[in-house]
Amino acid sequence: MALAPAISPISGAISASPGDDKTVVELFTSQSCYSCPPAEAYLGELAARGDVLALEFHVDYWDDLVYGSAGRWKDVFSSPANTERQRRYNRNIRRSDGIYTPQMVIDGRAEAAGTRRNAVETTIRREAADDRQRLKVAITRERDGGLTVAVDGPTTGPAALWLVRFEHARLTRVSAGENKGKTLTNHHVVTGLTRIGPWSGKATAIRLADVTLLPDEGCAVLVQDDHQGPILGAAPCPPSTPTQSRRR
Repeated sequence: MALAPAISPISGAISASPGDDKTVVELFTSQSCYSCPPAEAYLGELAARGDVLALEFHVDYWDDLVYGSAGRWKDVFSSPANTERQRRYNRNIRRSDGIYTPQMVIDGRAEAAGTRRNAVETTIRREAADDRQRLKVAITRERDGGLTVAVDGPTTGPAALWLVRFEHARLTRVSAGENKGKTLTNHHVVTGLTRIGPWSGKATAIRLADVTLLPDEGCAVLVQDDHQGPILGAAPCPPSTPTQSRRR
C-alpha cells in the first residue's frame, strides 16, 4: 500500500486534456454511529455515478463511546487524521469546531447532513453549475505501474496535489456498539491520503513510481487549496493492469 518515493515534478511538459468535471463528495462517518448506514448506502450510489468522485472517511471520536449493554465498537477504518480533516472543514465552512456524523462535504466548499439527500443533491448540482473554471487533471497509467499526473488550468494557488487511495467496498460485521448485529457495507473507504506535490499555477506533470492497485482498490488525485479549502480539480486513477497487480 505504501507509495514509492520517486516523485518528479516537470513544469510545462504536459498539459492535461479536458475531461468531465467531477464533483468531490466526502462522507465523514463511523461504524459506531446508528444513523450513518443510510448515508453510507447513499455514498455507494454516488460512487457509481460518472459525475461524482465519492470518498468515505471514518472518524475516531465514536470509538470510545459505550452504548449501554451493547458496549463500544472501534471502527476498523477510523483514524485521528480523518477526524482532523473533518474538523478543519467545519472550521472553514461552518466557522465551528463542532463536528457530527454523517456529514458530507462537497468540493471542500459546502456541507450537508449525509441523510439529507435533497440538500446534498442540490449542492452537487450547484457546484457542477458554478461558472468558475476548474483545473484539468489527467492521469495516465504507465507500463511500469507508475502514474503521470498532469494538471493545467487558470487557478494560481497556492494549492497541493494529493493522492488518495481507497477500497471500493468492504463488508464488516459489527459485534458491539450502536450497530451491534449489523453487517455494514462501506464504499470508497479512504486508506491513504498523501501530498504528492505543489500547484503553483503552471502546467505541471508529476511522475509517481509504482502506484499499482489490487482489483478491490482505487485511487484518485485531488488538487486542493493549501489550507484545506476548496477542491480545485480531481480525477480518478486508471486501474492497474492484471500483470501490474500480480507484481505486488
